[in-house]
This record gives sequence, C-alpha cells and structure tokens, in this order.
Amino acid sequence: MTKYLISFPSEAMVVTGEQLAAASVDSHAVIEEAKAAGVYVFGGGINEPVAPVLVAADGSVSEEIYPGSRLNGGFAVLELPTREEALKWAAKLARACRCSQELREFMYDPAS
Repeated sequence: MTKYLISFPSEAMVVTGEQLAAASVDSHAVIEEAKAAGVYVFGGGINEPVAPVLVAADGSVSEEIYPGSRLNGGFAVLELPTREEALKWAAKLARACRCSQELREFMYDPAS
C-alpha cells in the first residue's frame, strides 16, 4: 500500500462563513469515511498563527525558513492500494472542502 498526501493551501478555500461551516462538516464526514474504510493515516490543518522555524543539523534554531518554502492549509495522509483510489479520495475531499486538492505520493520506505 502507498501513502498519499491530499492537501490544499489556505488561499484555495474561497468560501463564505456559511460555506466554511458546511465544508467543515462535509470534510469531517469524508475523514470519518476514510477511517471506517481503514485508509486514514493522519490529517489536519496547519496552525498558521504559529510561525515555522528552521532547525539546523547542529540543533540551532532560526526563524528564517528555506526560500520559497510555504506550507499552510489542510491535509490528509491516506494509505491506498492504487493511485486511482487516491484520485477518488482526493475528489471526495475537493467536493467536501469546496476547493481543489493537490495529490502527492510518498516514496516507499520499508522502515516506515
């Protein structure tokens, strides 16, 4: 089985307050469906008010991050047998969240 990241940046979700409430209910329903199907690994939203930091190999911490690095919005990691299945789940989340989702495949790692 392969793990897939399904995600969207915050700016992709252009909805009214009422639509946001409905999207929250609908997206949580999709996550519950994924849990029931046994494909859910982990998910959530990035806590954007908390600034990221860069931790160097020597353990030092800097408020500067890699140039161009930006991660916000929400995501889910699902473990699925095929890319076609991953596309189906991404479509379910896109409908629920009312915005397009990016689909990325994790490389296989026998230690994980």
